Amino acid sequence: MNILRALALLFSAVSVAAAQSVPHETLLAISKRDHTLAVVDPATLKVIGRASSGDDPHEVVASTDGTTAYISNYGGGGLHTLTPVDITTQKTLPEIELGPLRGPHGLHFVGGKVWFTAEGAKIIGSYDPASSKVDWVLGTGENRTHMIFVAEDLKRIITTNVSSGTVSIIEKTAGGPPPGQPPGATGPPPGAPPRGPMGPPGGDWNQTLVTVGPGSEGFDVSPDGKELWAANSQDGKVNVVDIASKKVVASIPAEMQGANRLKFTPDGKLAFVSSLRGAEVAVLDAASRKVVKRVKVGRGAAGIQMQPDGSRVFVACTPDGYVAVIDLKSLEVTGHIDVGPEPDGLAWAVGR
Repeated sequence: MNILRALALLFSAVSVAAAQSVPHETLLAISKRDHTLAVVDPATLKVIGRASSGDDPHEVVASTDGTTAYISNYGGGGLHTLTPVDITTQKTLPEIELGPLRGPHGLHFVGGKVWFTAEGAKIIGSYDPASSKVDWVLGTGENRTHMIFVAEDLKRIITTNVSSGTVSIIEKTAGGPPPGQPPGATGPPPGAPPRGPMGPPGGDWNQTLVTVGPGSEGFDVSPDGKELWAANSQDGKVNVVDIASKKVVASIPAEMQGANRLKFTPDGKLAFVSSLRGAEVAVLDAASRKVVKRVKVGRGAAGIQMQPDGSRVFVACTPDGYVAVIDLKSLEVTGHIDVGPEPDGLAWAVGR
């Protein structure tokens, strides 16, 4: 066997071994101080690999096929890149340049695209990995457009605007000719490219602003899609918005000043709220809209990630340098994961 063939076989064996070392499901965790992404085996709670995350990483999201992680490089609103990472090999890929779209933060992956907020530009947008381009942007006109949710049918987008104290509910309207066509025209203009689900829209987008309170940041949409719960960092309340009427229908005195993130359990029965100013995570009952428990996790907490099977929740305890693991039946901390100093954004990746 010649030396080139031996090296090729060795490389192939190493590649297979690396692929087999990554489980079907992984937890992804950002370390803001180390500028790294940790890939965690949720069965053993061990870090199986790390990769560079780029400067000032805050949030992370995984592609639908579980192959690629996308990280927002925030920089207090001054940076302008997303950093992709190959989850299988834990290799950092070439950064995605956003140009004037500064301060990327919130992330969501749906419809084959990375949806993001850009605080410095007061916009939301989508990046298409297939074309390697930012293919859509929309301005909110609000201050610190921070977190983002995109519906599976791509017809509704929700963001929180921290400094404006509002939530944007942005919905696609039906009807009307595509941009550039005169009234009464049908079909795309001659020579126009095919229109995908988020291509040049046949309708328009309407934004409804709902005032939810000072410092509205962390939020989540209930699994049934009917309600939006937004946590206010300044007054510590959680405001419930009925999405159909676009009105606040309840205000829960959660007493979570410094509220950072809010996440529903997969069954929608509970909502967890973290705070960077407190030692506890508040657990709210969705039906009664009351705090049913406070779980001590450390000196403060940020990112929250639910395990999809509803067995555990992972909480990034930024000041403590670990991710706390909470059992969703007992509502007790059952473990800690060392993912690097100042953990923040968390995501779940499922391989195909």
